[in-house]
Amino acid sequence: MNRPNQLTKIDHSGKPYIIYKSQKGFDLYTDFSKKIILNNKNIKSFLSKKNRKKLRSTDLYIGFFGYELLNNLINIKVPKQKNLNFPKGIFYKPEKTIKLSNKLKYDKKNFHSGSFQININKESYRKIFNKFKKKIKSGETYQIKICTKYKTKSKINPLDFFSRLSNTNLAPEAFMIKDNNYSIISCSPENLITKKGFDISTKPIAGTLKKTKHLNRVKALSYFRKNLKETKEHNMIVDMERNDLSRICKIGSVKLSKQKIVEEYKDLFHYVSLIKGKLNKNINNFDIIKAMMPGGSVIGCPKINTLNLLNNQEKENRNIYTGSFGYIKFNGDMRFNIIIRSILNFKNISEISVASGVVVDSNANHEFNENFIKAKALIDLFK
Repeated sequence: MNRPNQLTKIDHSGKPYIIYKSQKGFDLYTDFSKKIILNNKNIKSFLSKKNRKKLRSTDLYIGFFGYELLNNLINIKVPKQKNLNFPKGIFYKPEKTIKLSNKLKYDKKNFHSGSFQININKESYRKIFNKFKKKIKSGETYQIKICTKYKTKSKINPLDFFSRLSNTNLAPEAFMIKDNNYSIISCSPENLITKKGFDISTKPIAGTLKKTKHLNRVKALSYFRKNLKETKEHNMIVDMERNDLSRICKIGSVKLSKQKIVEEYKDLFHYVSLIKGKLNKNINNFDIIKAMMPGGSVIGCPKINTLNLLNNQEKENRNIYTGSFGYIKFNGDMRFNIIIRSILNFKNISEISVASGVVVDSNANHEFNENFIKAKALIDLFK
């Protein structure tokens, strides 16, 4: 339950805090005793901290890995790009946790913004699309996710945005960070890692369908099953995620727990599977992060080749987009999502990044429009 005005008081206190979706509502983390800004030099030591057996609710680090940091972890170079000089990753050690319900209460505050500008217009997108189609036909990649970015100058109240977003588009991996000089609001639906003891799972999403008055879950499932392009894309991503898990799990333990189900959100339906495995006993946190990140479902397939193609094409840094947010408990258990459907506000600039998958029989107009569908629920918050 939310105590009266509790969230408002914390928000008005000026202290940084984080909200993360839990099974029954939200968990709020605050009173941070440590703030670790990650870089290419200290990430390994951060992930190599020894595990403890006894735990309090605050015995964890919570935060995010940015896209560039995760590339460097697997020895993929990101060329110099236009960027906001936003940190590559930040983790916090909370000293206080509070349970909140799904219905977040908040005080509305005024915000202002200009119109959104897209970094790749339809014609530019088509050129990139055609270039990558040739790469697919030559066998350099089988599927690739072209990123487009929407940006606007704005001052926002992140709690207002996050509360409205959660009330209209509740997502299982939603989170919010409010710090003194930046905020992140996300309705991410995709879990990348859930680890408890030696059990680990991942839940890839591959397949998006815009909602209409005439569509329901049953009809959406029928559409995905009959659509060759969506089926190919989903199968490739599931195979890649199974392969990533197999590198750190016991032989024969990696299995599909749920295959090709439909999940429903405010503006769209998603095609989803769930994969589970049993970790090898000699595997540590560093091995897990390195094997699973960046999440393949938002990059393409095969992962390494596709990352290199993307990084050489993109002119702007992805910052948090297709990075990962979550926590690592002091006993080694962890939960991480894939950062998609998110707003990063930094230096009074808000940016929303989205991507859709290109396979050999994709259509440029369809994929370009799919990107806007994915961004729409976030852009609507500024109206």
